[in-house]
Amino acid sequence: MPLKVEDWLSVVAMAALAIITFANVLVRYLSNQSFAWTEEISVFLLIVLTMTAGASAFVRRLHIRIEFIADRGTVQRRQALARLGTTVSLMFFALLTVLSARMVYDDFTWGDTSPAIGIPTWWYTIWMPVLSLAICLRLIGILHRIGRQAP
Repeated sequence: MPLKVEDWLSVVAMAALAIITFANVLVRYLSNQSFAWTEEISVFLLIVLTMTAGASAFVRRLHIRIEFIADRGTVQRRQALARLGTTVSLMFFALLTVLSARMVYDDFTWGDTSPAIGIPTWWYTIWMPVLSLAICLRLIGILHRIGRQAP
C-alpha cells in the first residue's frame, strides 16, 4: 500500500483541524460564545493525525531512536537493532489494537454518547484500533524488508 494514503489522511486531518480551530476562535472573538462540538472533533482529528503520521514515520525511518547506537557497528548489529526496535513497536501497537478494540466494544455495548454532539462515542473510538492495526501491518512489512536484506 503506498504511503500516500497516510500522507493524505494526515494532510486532510491537519487542514480540518486548522479550519475548525480557526472558525471556533473567530466565532468566540466576535460573539463571546464558542462551538461546543469543536473540542470533540479536534480530539478525534488529533488521534487520526497522530496515528497516520506515526505510520508514515515508521516506514520512512523517522521515528524516535538513538542514532548513536542504532547506526553504529556492523551491518548485522544494525539489522539486529532494527529488527528488535521494530518488533517491540509491533508488540506495542498490537496490544494497543486489542485494548482499544475492547474500549470500542465497551462504548458500543454501553451506548455511550458524546457530551457536546450526542453521537455514539464508538464513532470516534473505532479509528484507534483500525489505525493501530494499519501501523501493525506497516511494521510487519518493515520486518519483512529487514529480513530480506543481505547482511
